[in-house]
Amino acid sequence: MKVNIFEAKAKLSEYVDRVEHGEHIVICRRNRPVAELRPIELARTTPRPIGGLEGKIVIPPSFFDPLPDEIIESFYPETDPRAVKAAGEQMTDGPKKRSGVKRQSSARRRRA
Repeated sequence: MKVNIFEAKAKLSEYVDRVEHGEHIVICRRNRPVAELRPIELARTTPRPIGGLEGKIVIPPSFFDPLPDEIIESFYPETDPRAVKAAGEQMTDGPKKRSGVKRQSSARRRRA
């Protein structure tokens, strides 16, 4: 259903009742659609069941094996896959330390 914005302002509660029953209402300004009034989907009140596909799919133990170098190379064609693995190990060392040079804050620079 399409309605003009002035009509929507005058009959908003009526249109909200219609929307609660599943109707969609398009609000127009000068016969051009600008907004849509539609129902909100209700949030799930119960948690999703865990293991819904149990017994329907099988994940082989080989799924958890490391990827072969050929597959890793397809993700990083310019680099050596062993270097990529080593870089991943280095990333766990923590954040790098900053140099001893202190930077002035922008407020301090403006005052100077």
